[in-house]
Amino acid sequence: MVIVNSVFNRQLIEPVPLPNLEQYNYTQSCSLTTAGTNQIKLATTTILAAVASLATLIDASPIDKRVSGVRGQDVSAYQPNVNFNTEASKGCKFVYIKATERTTFKSCTFSSQYNGATSAGLIRGAYHFARPNSSSGSAQAKFFLANGGGWSNDGRTLPGVVDLESVSGQPTCYGLSKSQLISWLQDFGSTYYSATGRWPTIYTSSGWWNECVASSAFAADYLLWIANYVLSCPKMPTGFSYYSFWQYADSVDLSGDQDVWNGSLESLKAYARG
Repeated sequence: MVIVNSVFNRQLIEPVPLPNLEQYNYTQSCSLTTAGTNQIKLATTTILAAVASLATLIDASPIDKRVSGVRGQDVSAYQPNVNFNTEASKGCKFVYIKATERTTFKSCTFSSQYNGATSAGLIRGAYHFARPNSSSGSAQAKFFLANGGGWSNDGRTLPGVVDLESVSGQPTCYGLSKSQLISWLQDFGSTYYSATGRWPTIYTSSGWWNECVASSAFAADYLLWIANYVLSCPKMPTGFSYYSFWQYADSVDLSGDQDVWNGSLESLKAYARG
């Protein structure tokens, strides 16, 4: 499946400048005279007005005017008791849930989280935390597919994700060369595609991808889920000209990581349908 760039690519809204609080700093000492008291009251009122203005910009919607797109989140066993009805009430529309890792680990919270997201009416999907030095891409894709990572065209199920990033205690690139990692990912992707008719989405950061893969072989078929916690347009990894999902923070008001889909809700639903 080839995704046409214009369908899912939108320009991000530039971050809104925050009020300049320096202009409200009250540093002059005041005696307890009527004039001094009035000065303090005026300064206090001005500061409170500035805080209120700041609160208006940073309101209950964490991506308010800063990140453009459809709100979502990703969770794992680190967030075992997510109330997805509450998440939906905050504007969350989709969620990715960790299902598997290697060919031996199945998340103990996947089923309850997946069912909870379904009951709350969220579009949902699963992700696999890749360990390319532990077994083949094909073996890990099959394990993922057998344990929650499949896809159906019900309009609510997102194609699976292969999560590629460094992990503590391992070499950054898992001790593998770029060509070995490219082959591993092609093996994973082709196995997933053969079973579902959909290519998996690639989750990664520009830093990891450029150091460990740096290939343009995947952009035609695979959507990109970019991890970048800087509130500006993320730098694209080698081979990609746009992103489809953006993980922009690890904690705001939703459980787990905070994400956006780079398009409209209708385009997200269309992607889920296939």
